Amino acid sequence: MQGIPSGFALTAIANYLLGQQLTPQQVGSFIAVVGLPWTVQFVWGPLIDKFQHSVIGSRKQWVVLTQLVAFLASLLLLLVRQPAAQLVLLTTVFFAHSIFASIQDASVDAIAIAVVPPTERGRVNAFMRGGYLLGVSFGAAGLAYMLHRFGFFAAALTQSALLLLFTVLTLFIKLERTDRLLPSFRRRRRARFATDNDPAVGWLFRELYRGITERRSLVAFGTIALVYLSIGVFGRAYSFHLIQQLHWPDKDVSILQGSWGSAATMALIITGGIVSDRVGATRLQRWVMFGLAGYFLLFSSLVAYWHYKPVATAGLLLWNLADPCFSVAALPALMALCRLKIEGSQFTTYMALVNFCDVLGAYITGWALGFTTASLLGLVCGSVILTLLVLQPYLSRETPVAEPLASNSRA
Repeated sequence: MQGIPSGFALTAIANYLLGQQLTPQQVGSFIAVVGLPWTVQFVWGPLIDKFQHSVIGSRKQWVVLTQLVAFLASLLLLLVRQPAAQLVLLTTVFFAHSIFASIQDASVDAIAIAVVPPTERGRVNAFMRGGYLLGVSFGAAGLAYMLHRFGFFAAALTQSALLLLFTVLTLFIKLERTDRLLPSFRRRRRARFATDNDPAVGWLFRELYRGITERRSLVAFGTIALVYLSIGVFGRAYSFHLIQQLHWPDKDVSILQGSWGSAATMALIITGGIVSDRVGATRLQRWVMFGLAGYFLLFSSLVAYWHYKPVATAGLLLWNLADPCFSVAALPALMALCRLKIEGSQFTTYMALVNFCDVLGAYITGWALGFTTASLLGLVCGSVILTLLVLQPYLSRETPVAEPLASNSRA
């Protein structure tokens, strides 16, 4: 459910706007504004942890309510007739949708951390990320096809219908057997007593600050954030190069990004999740970083061959694997850093900062392409990741990162 609007807005529509000859700066600004609510998820985390009890399931009330409002916000897209000509309205509606979708995402992450044992987080993250990417695939490829074949109205209506369907399905999912499908006013008093054990908001924010400012956490997350930033910068730059420099139809780029290799990507994610649980997130993260550095440096150095369609297609498909491969190692690593009782708040903060890297990457790309090329940005991104790999042994000696820690039990 989270992936469909992301794929539609950040891939299908972003590529469509490039195909309509909007500048990289305009498209980068659109992506940045749409992604902005995802960068302030740390605001929602403590509130979700504070008011987590509900007769329909712990934190589930947040999920259902925000999904419903996100669906209503999606309906406002039906007011848009010409996306390129109505860019301000398009951006505003997607921004409103992102606000509620980001709260829903924070709620789901908090539920996952609370119920999943540390030894199974790699696999669970793999399934969660895989489901998200399947949604992105449909939003990018399926809705891009509908956008060009039937128009923007049909694509927006399809997205809204799917969001409503998944909202109804979520309502009937029980986290515990004793959970109710609907709230009961007769049980309000019992729910009120349950909330007496919820931590104070002030305490949540103080613990959250301590958790994310620990040296171990800063080093671990700083590494992960720079890798995500590098992935985002090169991906946006390469899409721009294909559409506006090599004159690929934006629909073809969106379909390639969203369809081809989706099954392989899903299989790779699940396998990576299992490997992460067995060998450890830190070790798998180093392996993936080494592969990403090699890909960025090698493929960017082959820029003279990018005009050959098989080479360009292979580069795009390999980039599609970058985020899922890194996520299966990075997300369990971030979960392992989260403290007891603030797991949802701390992990949500990390994800907000990861999303900020994507937003920042879009902005940097739009600005940098005014005076440089996608291939040069790829070389810079590869060099950044390679530098992190070289420095990691030194940093790890003083600051071990990304494995399940006994200190998670500290209040």
